[in-house]
Amino acid sequence: MELYWEEQFTVSVTIQDNTTVISANRAGLHSLAHHLLQLAEEPQGSHIHLDSYNALEDGSAELILEKAGE
Repeated sequence: MELYWEEQFTVSVTIQDNTTVISANRAGLHSLAHHLLQLAEEPQGSHIHLDSYNALEDGSAELILEKAGE
């Protein structure tokens, strides 16, 4: 699955007091929404792994989006 990111997107993930916070600008939210729609069409167990090395802002916690059973 190839991920497309809109221009000038920003997405960060932090964990605060056992709460995960995903913060993104408009382009980042559009991109994440598109990724989720793509993931919905993949087989069970498919996943998207995001971190500060491949899309998230520096210092972000890792984020794994995984498709569970139907």
